[in-house]
Amino acid sequence: MPLPFLTADRAFDEASTDIALPSDDRDRWRRPYRPGPWRVGAAAVLLLLASYVLAAAVIIAFAGTAAGGTACAGLAVLIILGTLRLLRAGTWVSAQGLRRVGFFATRTVRWEQVADVRTVQQPVRWLGLPRTVQGQALILVRRDRQGDLPALLTTHDGDFLHRPGSFDRASDSVEAWAEEYRRH
Repeated sequence: MPLPFLTADRAFDEASTDIALPSDDRDRWRRPYRPGPWRVGAAAVLLLLASYVLAAAVIIAFAGTAAGGTACAGLAVLIILGTLRLLRAGTWVSAQGLRRVGFFATRTVRWEQVADVRTVQQPVRWLGLPRTVQGQALILVRRDRQGDLPALLTTHDGDFLHRPGSFDRASDSVEAWAEEYRRH
């Protein structure tokens, strides 16, 4: 089953780096970078846990209590849905605007509302935990200055921890999308 949210733009798959924006359908929402190893590793562990819970659901159902088996199967479905949401989280771009997909909420900002997208040096959260470390963050500045999004990308999140080159490419790509569509 193809999972389109796991694929990144093909601009970084090719050896050529002179293409800032791919020429595919720009109206489709896309993540301009690949999910990082921390995010993919956490998803793999959660899916492994879901498989054990599903096996337990089958054993419980055959042991005699259908309600217990159903509850375990429901828990496994919740784990799988949470894992898919975890994999989908990140920054997405399209011709309509920029979308910040979090685990619990998604916020979309149209390009007309974007004043600037830039990389700044600031304290950032380490792997989304309360602990902060000094790092770089890609931030969005809105024209109306209300309801600013959290940092779009950071050097210490699940996608870019210990991968500074990937952060630079992803932030350059998002900045290029912003520069391209803020003019229109």
